[in-house]
Amino acid sequence: MADRGGAAPARGGGFGSRGDRGGDRGRGGRGGRRGPRRGGNKNEEKEWQPVTKLGRLVKAGKIKSMEEIYLHSLPIKEYQIVDFFLPALKDEVMKVRAHHTIAMRRNWRLAIAIG
Repeated sequence: MADRGGAAPARGGGFGSRGDRGGDRGRGGRGGRRGPRRGGNKNEEKEWQPVTKLGRLVKAGKIKSMEEIYLHSLPIKEYQIVDFFLPALKDEVMKVRAHHTIAMRRNWRLAIAIG
């Protein structure tokens, strides 16, 4: 066997300061926040950008009424579609009650008025 000599090898084994937690490791060294903040100005109305094919057809004006949607049994997955056809429609949650059952499960009972 070869003689190791008197000096111990440097800690880290040649991979730099791997054991060191300082420096610019992780997200801490990047500076401020990136991107928009969550929950910004809630009063600000954005223009509707449709996500579904039905939404794109409604916004383009190819579907003229709610009747056409119901006639073909198409699911409405965006609330803006209903707002587009019925802009004066108001909704209000009138009563919310939590009903506790066995095993600490919670059922919700709601009374909602639309019209």
